Amino acid sequence: MHQQVYHSPVYHSQSIQAWEQRWFALQNSSYGLMQQVAWSIAQELIPLFLKQNMRHIAVCCGQGNNAGDGYLIARYLKQAGFDVDIYAAALGQSEDLHLAYKAAQDADLNIYPHFNFQHSYAAYIDALFGIGLNRELAADWQQIIRSLNACTGLKIAIDVPSGLQANAGQPLPVAFQADLTYTALGLKAGLFTGQGKEYAGKVSVMACIPADAELRPLAKLSPQSIQLPQRQAFGHKGSYGHVLIVGGHADMGGAVMMAAEAAFHAGAGKVTVVCDKRHHTAILSRAPNIMLRDINALNQADIQQLIEHVDAISFGMGLGRDSWAEQQFQAWFPQIQNSTLEIVLDADALWYLAEFPEQLNAQTYATPHPGEAAKLLGIAAHEIEVDRIQAIHQLQDKFQGQWVLKGAGSLILEDELWICTAGNAGMGTGGMGDVLAGMVASLKAQFHDAIHLHEIVSLHALAGDYLAQRGMRGLQAQDMAQAVYYVVNHSVAEV
Repeated sequence: MHQQVYHSPVYHSQSIQAWEQRWFALQNSSYGLMQQVAWSIAQELIPLFLKQNMRHIAVCCGQGNNAGDGYLIARYLKQAGFDVDIYAAALGQSEDLHLAYKAAQDADLNIYPHFNFQHSYAAYIDALFGIGLNRELAADWQQIIRSLNACTGLKIAIDVPSGLQANAGQPLPVAFQADLTYTALGLKAGLFTGQGKEYAGKVSVMACIPADAELRPLAKLSPQSIQLPQRQAFGHKGSYGHVLIVGGHADMGGAVMMAAEAAFHAGAGKVTVVCDKRHHTAILSRAPNIMLRDINALNQADIQQLIEHVDAISFGMGLGRDSWAEQQFQAWFPQIQNSTLEIVLDADALWYLAEFPEQLNAQTYATPHPGEAAKLLGIAAHEIEVDRIQAIHQLQDKFQGQWVLKGAGSLILEDELWICTAGNAGMGTGGMGDVLAGMVASLKAQFHDAIHLHEIVSLHALAGDYLAQRGMRGLQAQDMAQAVYYVVNHSVAEV
């Protein structure tokens, strides 16, 4: 078995299916591959079940080849001495499926032609649907999956949790809630983005056959081990980047404050906040090391001078969406885009980018959540979640630049696509995006091309995981600063 490894390639389901067909075209047996996948999974399950003293196992089989995997896994578990019952739908047309069914019959397994469990089991194995499912499940299948989810016991999915769209990670509209997923041949994107993490649990891949030259990954998993360079002994505040944070409408001062604190705690040497002056006292009371400018007192020459004296700018947090905010966007955005700065566009800057579309330069990093992405693309927010991967490619095609589509399993599109697997549900709270914007500006100001956008997103997620060690409920973005400080200092390369 090949365990999940960061930097691992992630594939579209159609690429996996085409890869299988090329393998079979080389005269390799399709039933032989089914046996190999099932055997590999069984060899993982046997020591797990023995360690946890699990003897009674239920295997739920559908009508396609995923069910064939289930029949064979049941056979191998029975041969290993476990008490296994199969609950099954009527067989489909696949010859391999019929061979697997006969193998289960020959092993003298109980095969019940329904999903009314005879008693409770220590573990439930889901082999109902495979990676080809793209339609909404019929009502009877929805009820079967709900009843499985209601059972107590270890939940194990074969390939993908049934009901989960393999590429977008969306339930159709319900999905099997797995503790463990053993996915065949290669990792599927839907196991890691959208709602996939919620349903897949811990993911392991059963490689089984060698990749061929035609196989192309859709994305990669972002690493969780990130090495930042050591600081030089003779460094000073000017050595570590000057970050400019611009936003802070008169009614919204918290966003720039959290972005600025995150920038400092991520290692920036200097941070200047440009916002409405009524927030200055509050900012200084929290962080007296932050430099301040009144956004209403700046003319175009002042803006240009500021831009010439910083390394990175994070623009848009708390800017607002009224006539004042639009004037500020029009004053700042053209000068920012004509600069050589590292630029982060977040929040209301993205709103105005949608209103006044422009091509972004290569060192601009845009960080929308799904609602902002929908505004940028002129579609409904639910359409973003239907296919997050397509959405982020459309954003880059339309606007250029580099992109983060935030949310569970955040997507990062630089020269290639990355999926962030760190982070937790506690991070779904106001201000987390402001922290990310500050971190991106800070780390890019310090390291420029020596650090990648996907690495910064992972550091942000890891900071959230560090903060959530004491609990996810009630986690607040204002508490992220110390977590950011922790992760950037535990990600330093050893000399």
